[in-house]
Amino acid sequence: MKTLIHNATIVNEGRIFVGSVVIDGDKIVEVFEKSDGSDYSEFSEILEAEGCLLLPGVIDTHVHFRDGGQSENPAGTFYSESRAALAGGVTSVIDMPNTVPQTTTLEALEAKEALAARDSAVNYGFMLGATNDNIADLLRLDPTRYAAIKLFLGSSTGNMLVNSADQLDLLFREARKLIVAHCEQEEIIQANLRNFKLEYQGTVGETAALHPQIRNTEACFLATYHAIERARKYGTRLHVAHLSTATELSLLSNFDLDKKHVTAEVTPNHLWFDDRDYAELGNRIKCNPAIKSNDDRLALWAGLEDGLIDTIATDHAPHPLEAKRRRYFDAPSGIPSIQHSLQMMLEPAIGNKELLTMVVQKMSHNPALLFGIEGRGFIRPGYKADLVLVRPGVEETVTRESLLYKCGWSPLEGQTFHTRIERVFLNGSDTTTTSATAQSLSFSK
Repeated sequence: MKTLIHNATIVNEGRIFVGSVVIDGDKIVEVFEKSDGSDYSEFSEILEAEGCLLLPGVIDTHVHFRDGGQSENPAGTFYSESRAALAGGVTSVIDMPNTVPQTTTLEALEAKEALAARDSAVNYGFMLGATNDNIADLLRLDPTRYAAIKLFLGSSTGNMLVNSADQLDLLFREARKLIVAHCEQEEIIQANLRNFKLEYQGTVGETAALHPQIRNTEACFLATYHAIERARKYGTRLHVAHLSTATELSLLSNFDLDKKHVTAEVTPNHLWFDDRDYAELGNRIKCNPAIKSNDDRLALWAGLEDGLIDTIATDHAPHPLEAKRRRYFDAPSGIPSIQHSLQMMLEPAIGNKELLTMVVQKMSHNPALLFGIEGRGFIRPGYKADLVLVRPGVEETVTRESLLYKCGWSPLEGQTFHTRIERVFLNGSDTTTTSATAQSLSFSK
């Protein structure tokens, strides 16, 4: 059964052009510009897409769907969060290991794979988590079984902090897989936390505005510096997760992706919000690392455009709203954002060719290349037909009723975007009209 997506504005591999895509089964079989004058009677479906942007499906390489398969999490499940992802044009995700139980063994990985095969609405893969006790075991596993090794160099939700110098050296020296690091210096954070609790806990000053002062620039820079120094010492492939400061950019290079062994990620939240937003949104934008100043936000945008930052991923991390309503020191960190991440990035990019092609590069092309995801991330013959049709120039306001997250809230409520996710194709199926079967991602070494 062949489907033709006809006369879309295709954004792919640095180009924007009017063209058409032919889908047969779960794959793209042809891409051509404009109309070739062919007889279209061979197609079982022709979708007229004039005026729409056609993008490769977003690959979000950093999500916390909260579901470890042992018991249902009140914050989110693979079922709920994957459907929110699909609605936002995300067709593939890589889930983090700090779940219950933690994904730190092959057995836990296999259990998660079975869970996702049953419940996921999008293609899925997983990172394995490093701990102070499991690194030797991780290094023996087949590197094609998982996406990357997640390393927490700062405590976060589901604490998996690795602070043994010997184990870190072993990991960086022997790893055959990309290491994705959460970089915050724990000693600085804990010292700041003690001091700020003494001064502010239980007072009117106990607000989320303290968060970027506790998890401050120094904590981020030093942890990132030490991680990169280790990577350079051992020639390790290192990916620095969720950059949040201007100073960290000085540690990075803007070589082509295939010439880097140290790469970096930024979240839409760190590009969208800054510390002025704590006054209105409070704990709803409390996340680790903290959202910092407007100067940091603008520097991150510049780093993204200059090639210092290589991927955009959400760090989607839902929590129940009642937990977020607690006093600052007791509220958990994390923001649900995957349903609107593509619209957040497209908002300043519509009408700007350079920004638009960059968004596709950082949300689709580079994630596939960096994580060795086979056959996805591009609009190419032979690749899986994971595609997103976006209609620009249409206003869409985020309402609580429109949210698909299990937690039921977003800091973007009331925000009006000027794009609409029109259709999403997953493995060749138009998910607006037919059911689609998610697939496990395949990873190269």
